[in-house]
This record gives sequence, C-alpha cells and structure tokens, in this order.
Amino acid sequence: MRFRTSLRYRISIAFALLGGVISLALAGILYWLTINMEERLVAETLSAELEDFIERYVEDPATIPPSSTVMRAYVIDDSKRASTPEVLYGMPAGLHQMLLDGSSYFAEVRIQDNRRFVLLYDDAQIRHKEQQFKAFLAGGVLIMIGLSAALGLWLAERVVSPVGELARRVGILEPRGRTQALASDFPRDEVGTLAKEFDAYQERLRSFIEREQAFTADVSHELRTPLAVIKGAAEVLQEDASLDDAQRTRVRRIARAAHEMSEVTHALLELAREQQQDKVTASCEVDKLLNEVVDGHRHLLETNNVVVEITIRSAPVLSVECALLRIVVGNLIRNAFSYTTEGCVRITLDNYSLSVADTGVGIPTQQLDEVFKPFYSAQGGEGIGLSLVRRICQHYGWQIKVSSQVGKGTRFRLNFSNSGDTH
Repeated sequence: MRFRTSLRYRISIAFALLGGVISLALAGILYWLTINMEERLVAETLSAELEDFIERYVEDPATIPPSSTVMRAYVIDDSKRASTPEVLYGMPAGLHQMLLDGSSYFAEVRIQDNRRFVLLYDDAQIRHKEQQFKAFLAGGVLIMIGLSAALGLWLAERVVSPVGELARRVGILEPRGRTQALASDFPRDEVGTLAKEFDAYQERLRSFIEREQAFTADVSHELRTPLAVIKGAAEVLQEDASLDDAQRTRVRRIARAAHEMSEVTHALLELAREQQQDKVTASCEVDKLLNEVVDGHRHLLETNNVVVEITIRSAPVLSVECALLRIVVGNLIRNAFSYTTEGCVRITLDNYSLSVADTGVGIPTQQLDEVFKPFYSAQGGEGIGLSLVRRICQHYGWQIKVSSQVGKGTRFRLNFSNSGDTH
C-alpha cells in the first residue's frame, strides 16, 4: 500500500479523526441528556403548577387561571367549548407539544369532574437556548479536533524522530565501510528491532563482499594464467611454417577467442571491484582503439559485400580503462559486422559520442527494450555482449541508445561526454 503523506501527518490525521469521533459522540450524548432533562423539568413544573391551580379552583371556581408571558391556563367544559380552541378540547390527559396561533407550546392536560384543565407553556425561549447549546457543542467539537491534531503532530514528532535518525544513519552507511552497530543507540522497541535487522543485514553484506573479493582474487589468478598460456601457444603455432592455410585460420580464431576472453575477464573483474571513476588514472585514445577494433573484426565481413565507412571528426582521449572501452566498441562493431550481409556500416566518432550504423537485418520494435538484457540475441544465440556493454556504460556514466527498423538496419549511439576528461 502506498501513502501520499508522511508518517507524522498520518498520525496527526488519525488523532484528529479520533478526537472528532469522540467529541461528536460526547456532544450527542450531552445534547440528548440536556433535552431529556429539560423536558422532564418542564413536565414537573407544569404538573406542579396545574395541580396547584386545580386545588384552588375546586375551592373557589372564581379563581383566575394563571396567565403570564410564558404560561397560561384554561378550564374547559361543555359550556365553554365554543370559546376554546378546538385543539385544546380534544387533547387527552398528559404532557404534549403543540402549535397554537403559530407558536409552539408544552401543554399539560388534566381531566377532573368533567372539566379539562390545560396549562400551556411557551417554549420559544427553550428552543432559543437549544440553538445556542448546539452552537456551543459544535464549537467544542471543532476545538477538540484542532487540539487532537496538534497533540497528534507533537506526538508524531517524538515518535517519528527515532525512525528519521535511523534512516539518516542508514543513509550514510557504505557497503565497503566498517560495520557500524546501530541497535545499541536505540530503545528496545520496534525501532530498535528494525535497527537490529539493519545490523544483521550489514553483517550479511560484509560477508558477501568478503566472499566476492576472495572470488575476484581467485578468478584473477586462475583465469589469467591459462589464458596467457593459450595466447602464447597460439602465437607459437602461428609461427609454425608447416601449417597450411586452414590450420592457420583455426589458430588465428583460437588466438582471437583467447584475446576476447581475456578482455571479458578483465572487464568483469573491474566491474566486480566497483572502482570509482575519480580513482581512474588510465587514459585511452579512442580513435586508435577504434581502428584496432575494426581491423580485428574485419574477418567477419570476408564473405559479405559490405563497405565500412569510418568518419573521425575528432580524436578524444578518455580517462577510462582501455580494456573496458574496447569491450564496448568491440561489441558494437561485432554486432554490426555479424548482422550485415550487404550494404555498409558507418562508424562516426567525435569528442562526445561514437555512432555505429548498419544496413543489416534490424531489430523488431517490440524487442528494442530487450537487447541489453543478458543472453539476448536477435538470432537466438546466447551471450552477455550488450548486457556487459550496458554495465560498463553504467560504471562510467555513459549513455547508450539504439534505434532500428526491420530490414533497414540498426544504429547504436554511445555518449561518453560524462566520463572523466575528454581532450
């Protein structure tokens, strides 16, 4: 699940919602209790007043009914029905709420000796007080929500600060740096547990790096020595005058394969060491390397009618390992030569980029995103050529782009303007 707000704001919002729900519930309960008590108080008051009036009326029928701005009484019998509002005459005994002449009243009704005693109480002031009480409750709810949000934000700062500190410390950790214990500086809670997991991960990462360094050293020794033997033997065989042309061709293929394998091994070792660009002291003349690579791959065009056009607009010198750059250029040239049976291969070099365009079979549009993945090949073969090219480009901060049309050809463009110094 993805959240658009930070953890502290989510905590603050949760507190605000909790405060709002609780305050609304309390406001509802208070309002219900107030209205209920108010009605009970009115009922008791009207009942006592009406009871007192009935007692005085029984003793003296000439007693004047109570009458004031908020209260008035009626004595209703058959002789007075014509002068009495109809709504009063038909009301049963008990407490009622009613409308009379456009005003709202509480009405207490008693029936005694065939007479109906009615006491009315104008509830206009009560309704006005109820509206004021509602406004007070609404204001209290809003204040409670604001205070809850402020409290939540304050608590969130205290709760999230250990997480932020842990994130800061994890952010400055270096994979090859000395392991730094984190758990000892945090309390034994969820954050402390997370810090312990980071400590365990650092240990696993350190162990992995140590194994990788040991493997790199072993590979450097175990592969370079036999490759050097193969290359030396191939050189000796090429000097053997007793070999015929077919045998010499096979020996040259062995020598080229050994040389390419040496370069790939060196490239893989350099990438495994994860050297930083600012530590690179080597320099490489790109134009000379390009001509060497083209000459070394011309054998791929021996049976094809292909013209190679090389345009060198400038001769940049890059602060990179020549072996790694040779891997990149060699893969681009080899692919162009291998998949072009007729037409031309155009190679253009300037201070900032190298372009290799061919008139070969092309690459389907839906496969353009796949060409830099390991073991991809347009002809179904296997290899790490372009995958290794991309790793080297990422290592030096280069950019490589490809465009292609099926049946018309492919164009690779390598931008190396971000790599070290370009002269």
